[in-house]
Amino acid sequence: MRLTLYVVHGSHPCAAVEKALQLKGLEYHTIEWPPPFHAPIQLVLFGARTVPGLKLADDGTVEKISGSRAIMRRLERLAPEPHLFPADPDELRRVEEAERWGDEVFQPIARELIWDAFKHTPDAMVSYTEGSKIPLPEGAVKLSAPVLARLGCALNSTNDDVARTDLGALPDQLDKIDAWIADGTIGDPEHPNAADLQIASTLRLMMTLDDVRPTIDSRPSGGLAMGLFPGIAGTMPAGSLPAA
Repeated sequence: MRLTLYVVHGSHPCAAVEKALQLKGLEYHTIEWPPPFHAPIQLVLFGARTVPGLKLADDGTVEKISGSRAIMRRLERLAPEPHLFPADPDELRRVEEAERWGDEVFQPIARELIWDAFKHTPDAMVSYTEGSKIPLPEGAVKLSAPVLARLGCALNSTNDDVARTDLGALPDQLDKIDAWIADGTIGDPEHPNAADLQIASTLRLMMTLDDVRPTIDSRPSGGLAMGLFPGIAGTMPAGSLPAA
């Protein structure tokens, strides 16, 4: 079976799925789209504008799956070990609750913050392209960054007011994550689950923002993010986001 993963470089849900593939030892091929132009391409290929998307080709048949949560469940059926979802029903309920929150509530906040920050500091976009499979000259990235930032803000419905609200809510959200680490729902370094990957990838992207990183760094949630996703490209200098 041939697995092809469609991604945007630096996307946190894409990072979560790639980590799941690596944990399960599955071989896969990656196709990378440039943001924010990935949206219409993904819509045509998968019927949804967001990444990641996964194609599984086997004996002339092709299966398409869109979205990190759906992909992780398919990977669990494809390669049950190491498991991403616990067998115990109560543990499974808690993991799925945390995973759903990480996807539906927490994941969009990183996008809202980073695109609003790009609007104020577009040159920082160069650092987020490091390691990309789409090689672009630094000058071309800097030239196009202001336009891409405006497109990204529109696509993700973000602005300074949204960013202020997100920053104001962040401490309580980090308390929630730290509580899940404390009660064992997430945070097992030997056996990360689907909720670990969803939440830690978002945290790690947020930690590229110098306005946000000090709020996360010393917490258990910061340790979780650095443990699972140590190498994430990009640095957004302090002062790129409005005060909460």
